[in-house]
Amino acid sequence: MEEIAVGPTGIRLGQLLKLVGAVDTGGQARSLLDDGTVRVNGEVESRRGRQLAVGDVVTVPGRELRLT
Repeated sequence: MEEIAVGPTGIRLGQLLKLVGAVDTGGQARSLLDDGTVRVNGEVESRRGRQLAVGDVVTVPGRELRLT
């Protein structure tokens, strides 16, 4: 599991996907989310604007990320 520092205010899911290099653009993030392969805390997530907070675990194909 990778730990990603996001600070006390958190980060939006689309921004996180770009930050970690899972996607390069917002359009690619939308496609990835539409495929149903992104999970937040074990549940499928389709909202690119979902606000994430410290402690959340995001799973993308081949990676598991814990926000710190």
